[in-house]
Amino acid sequence: AVALVDGAAHAAAWALFLDPRLALAVARGSGPAVETLGALARSVGTPASLHGTGGAWLVVSERADDAQLRGAVLRSLDRKACNTLNVCCLVGGRAAARAEVVIAALAEAGAARGQSCKLHVAEGCEALAPSEMFAATVPVVRAGGRALERQAETIAREALSAEWEWEETPEISLVAVDALDQAVALFNEVSPRLAASLLSDDPGEHERFFAAVEAPFVGDGHTRWIDGQYALGKPELGLSSWQRGRLFGRGGILTGDGVYAVRTRYRQTARGGRTED
Repeated sequence: AVALVDGAAHAAAWALFLDPRLALAVARGSGPAVETLGALARSVGTPASLHGTGGAWLVVSERADDAQLRGAVLRSLDRKACNTLNVCCLVGGRAAARAEVVIAALAEAGAARGQSCKLHVAEGCEALAPSEMFAATVPVVRAGGRALERQAETIAREALSAEWEWEETPEISLVAVDALDQAVALFNEVSPRLAASLLSDDPGEHERFFAAVEAPFVGDGHTRWIDGQYALGKPELGLSSWQRGRLFGRGGILTGDGVYAVRTRYRQTARGGRTED
């Protein structure tokens, strides 16, 4: 049985989560609103399932193909979800050239939605983005409405942990490191440890990456495959990321058929513009 509370006011949600008759309170999204709802539910003794911080990472090896990189960025920015591309980490001496591909794909993803785009560049990596992006002001669609913001901004490396909560304007962070091991260490240190994807034509790099990265979802292409209906063509419960611990183990694609995987790995059978999953 399903009942819809026809009210958009915050008080309606608060009253619902404070109702002691609830067996389980489920709050989707992230940020202060979810924290508040979860705290209200727990205050009356109701177990709460809260969506934790999301944001997928894409690590780009020196052995990645530019066409593959463009496609991965575009497919990872089709809409905002917990597994949308959030941080792009460029490895090695080709970072500047790769950044051009990433920024062009970011702009293309924005144009496909009739929008601009937003870029955050880690401190020390400012040269990866054109100086005019740091000076330009663009409209960015947020949950609270349209805002005028700098198109590119510098952030501290520890701030790479932030999940960008964009509505219609694609938004990512960009950082460069010298070696793959450094990319893995950065992911393990500051990311939400949800999803990590490595673009590389080197099988050895993929094995090292999978063995060392602390993510329940590891792929070799775009990041959006984690949704159950995308990966398996089955119903999506939308509860694959849990705050205060993942209820069904370390990870798993949750579908109407059940949960089986503790750690999930995604491989593509083709590269470039004609990728098959």
